[in-house]
Order: sequence, then structure tokens, then C-alpha cells
Amino acid sequence: MAEVGADSGATALVEALRELDVDIAFGLPGVHNLPVWEACAAAGIRLVGVRHEQAAAYAADGYARATGRLGVAVVTTGPGAANTLGATGEAMTSGAPVLVLATDIPSTLRRPGVYRGVLHETRDQAAMFAPVTKAATTAGAASELYAAVLLAGRTALAAPTGPVYLGVPTDLLSQATGGSHADPGLPPQRPSSGGELRDALAMVERAQRPLLWVGGGALRAGAGDAVGLLAERLCAPVITTYNGRGVLPPDHPCLVPGPAHVPAIGALWDQADLVIAIGSDFDGMTTQNWRMPAPPALLAINVDAEDAAKNYRPDLVLVGDALAVTERLAAAVPARDGRGDLTARIEGLRGEVAALVREEEPQAALLLDALDRLVPADATVLADMCIAGYWVAGFHRVPGPRRLAYPMGWGTLGFAFPAALGAAAAGVGRAVAVVGDGGFLFACGELATAAQEQLPLTVVLVDDGGYGMLRFDQVQAGVPTRGVDLATPDFVALAAAFGVPGEQVDGFGDAFEAALAKSLDADGPNLIAVRAALTPPPSTSPRWYRAKAPR
Repeated sequence: MAEVGADSGATALVEALRELDVDIAFGLPGVHNLPVWEACAAAGIRLVGVRHEQAAAYAADGYARATGRLGVAVVTTGPGAANTLGATGEAMTSGAPVLVLATDIPSTLRRPGVYRGVLHETRDQAAMFAPVTKAATTAGAASELYAAVLLAGRTALAAPTGPVYLGVPTDLLSQATGGSHADPGLPPQRPSSGGELRDALAMVERAQRPLLWVGGGALRAGAGDAVGLLAERLCAPVITTYNGRGVLPPDHPCLVPGPAHVPAIGALWDQADLVIAIGSDFDGMTTQNWRMPAPPALLAINVDAEDAAKNYRPDLVLVGDALAVTERLAAAVPARDGRGDLTARIEGLRGEVAALVREEEPQAALLLDALDRLVPADATVLADMCIAGYWVAGFHRVPGPRRLAYPMGWGTLGFAFPAALGAAAAGVGRAVAVVGDGGFLFACGELATAAQEQLPLTVVLVDDGGYGMLRFDQVQAGVPTRGVDLATPDFVALAAAFGVPGEQVDGFGDAFEAALAKSLDADGPNLIAVRAALTPPPSTSPRWYRAKAPR
């Protein structure tokens, strides 16, 4: 490998990352991308080496969700790039600003339309990423790299946020740039609404039972205070989607304590005569595949008018940044009486939901209680697509924005642990990954990353001997269990083999609480293996309570 020069493409690429305020990235070295590692070291960017490229993209996603900053994955050509696709798709559907920097075969060896058999060659590497990114491009010259990286990162961070792929032919990394460091400017901005606020106020004035439905767009825009003020002035309950959890503090007087899948909470939707949707596209999982009936009136606040209208057709869309638009609306609506009645109703719902959790699954109630009391407010809890994760995603008291990450976008099993690497490396607090035994084995090799980097990370691994949710589906259907009962390792011994301390407990009682408290006080990574089999919560699709056919 040639030494990276001060005027090389690799140096220009890393200088652009610095301009994007990137000080940490996640990657796996390959013969084609080694100059990037050298340039990152020279520039003081910490490049955390993972054990699989998918983990690099998940870690970048976890970092982005925990901080709101750009997450960066640096991977190599062909199979290395392809390995990131599942994680990149999750980032896309959850709106995480991730930049996937992947090398490509040398431009001098590429022959358009012909597969030549170059090491790691793909006919069209960027085309693989087109369905799962906001943009997918390939740099054409070393002189373009600085501008290409800047534009890719800014595009990922521009609302609506999401992942961007940039391919870099490996020969460009060692070529001289000619001193070209042109700034490409900002990506095109979406137009904002202007005169519709008067119409929105008229809709609000007519409503007797308004409801706020708040999604991930509001959280990513930092609109929590504005949402809370609007809810208080309207005396309106607030239901958050999975990606919106944490937008309001858990004790906010208007915040509903759970998802709309709970019948008592779904009734708020049914009774509302106006729904104000802020930063939400009404995805299938939060609406029970649109079995929830369209509201009598729908006012949407969204940076993208098409996104706001693709599932439920709004009567009016206020297009723009969720924070700015919600602030304007909250300042303009008259304050209403009725706070006491709403507060009493919310308190009643909190008691009802707590009772439901205890009755449905006492072990889940113990898990949630321990997390709520013991996990510090600055920690990030990451829930996997497993039964314990479903309970956490729906019913954990999230202390604030960006303190819960859940792969509800694409529903990728195996998300939480590798994403926790990024959240733990972000320096904002400890990461706590709630995983199942099946999903954890997708990326258990990343225990080596956690140990090598000494990341502040606790894994709560619920071991029910297989894919518990799928086993539940088969049992409910009255068919034999197939493919769901798994041979699993001794997880404590597995962790110890990587130098990660672990402990095994049965259930979520006192022993688990003591183990969790001890693990949260530690400096580096650790693991708690919990033997328990949980019943899925009502937020999982086999238990949706509505019988209506999808819209």
C-alpha cells in the first residue's frame, strides 16, 4: 500500500469528514480501503474496527440515534459493501443519518457493462444501495472526493434524515487531488408552507377532542418542547410512535403511557375528532396495518407532503421543520380549559397500562420496573426484535429524546447489540442492549469489539432457547414448532472467552436486579444472561385487537 500523501484522495475524504464534525467512525479494513484508515489516524478520527461490515453500519446507526450526529461506516469493496445492506435498510426506514463509505474496484480496471473478474468486483455497486438510501453515488475523480463526501454527509443530515451511500474507487484514494477542496453547498431544501396556518387554526378551533400523534420526525427535529406546549394549550393527549418515544418526558401530563395497540389507548384515537400528526407517516406497525380508522379530521406537520399523505390522507399539511411549524402553531392556538380532566385521564391510563403489563406478563413487568428505576437517564436503551425488546419498546419509561433505539423501521433482528456499540462509543452514557438469544447470535463476534474498545455497554440477554416470537406464532397456529428451537451456547462462558464479564440469572427478580445494578456501575462491557420465556405484548401483530380489514 502506498503511503497516504497530504494531497491524496484519502486525505481529502477525511478532511471532509472533519468538516462534517465527524470524530468517530466504524469500519472493517480491507485491501482497498486501508488508506482511509491511515488518513483517519493522521487526522485524529477514531475508527472503531468491528468484526463484520453489517455491524459497522448498525454501529453508525446506533451512534446517529444516540447523538443526532452523522454516523459513518467505512467498509471495503464488493462483499464488504454488500454486507451492510440490511443495516442500511434499517437506517433508511428509521430515518437515521448514516454515511456508508465503501471502496470500489479501481476505476482503471472498470469496463462499463462488463464483469471482468477483478477482486471484489460488482457490476454496479451503487445500484445495490439505491433502494435503501436517500442517495447512492460513486466518486469519479480524486479531485471530487472532498465535495462528494461533504454533499453525501449533508444529504444524510438534511430532513428527512436518512442514509447515503458513497462509493470510492480505490485508486482515487492514493491519487493527488490537485488541491481541489470545493464546497458543494447544501442539498436542495424542501419548500415550506406559508399561508396555511390560518386554515390549521380553524381546524383546531372546531375540534372538541384533539389528539396529537407524534413520530420520529418530531424527535429528530428537537420538537419536544413545542409538542408539549401545543398539547398543554389544547388539553390534548399525546400518543407517540416507536421512533417518537422520548420526545416528551415520561411524566408529562399529556403523554399517553403506551402504544395505540392497547385498547384503552386506541380508544383515544377512536374518540378524537381531530388528529394532529407531527413528523409521522403512519406506518403499518403503529396503525395495525391501517386497521385504525381514518380520523374525522387530520392535520399533518411534516417536512415532506407526500410522506405525510401516503397512508392516511390529511385534510391539511403544514410543510416544514417539525420544530418551527409546531412552535408557530402552539403560539397561535388559544389555551383551553380542561387540564385537570386530561391529567386525571392520563393518570388513570397509567394505572390501567401498568395493571395490564402485570397481568399479561409479570416477568416483563419486573424487567420494565428494573430498567425504569436503575438505568441512568443518560443511558441509551436499545431493544432488539425479540419479545423482551417488544415490551421495552412499547412500555419502557423513556427519560428523554434519543434514549431509546428500536428497529421498527425494517424490523431487523440482530440490531440492538451491534447498534449499541455505536451508542456506547458516542460518549453520552452507557448503552444497554436488550436482546434475545437468537438475535444476539447474529453478531456475537462483536463481543470482541466491545472488549477491545472497552465500551460502556451492558447486554441483557433473554434466553428462551430460540426465536420466541416465532415459536409463539406457530403454537398459536396449532402447528409443530420448526426452525425456532435453537441449540444455544453457555452465554456467560462465551462472553468470558472474549474477556467480557457475565452473569446468569433465572427470571427478572431480585437476582436480576442486583446483577443489573452491578453491571451499570462497571466501566467496560458486560453481559447478563436471563433464563426466561415471555408472552408477547399486545403491540405485536398476532395480538392486535382490531378485527377490521386493512384499508
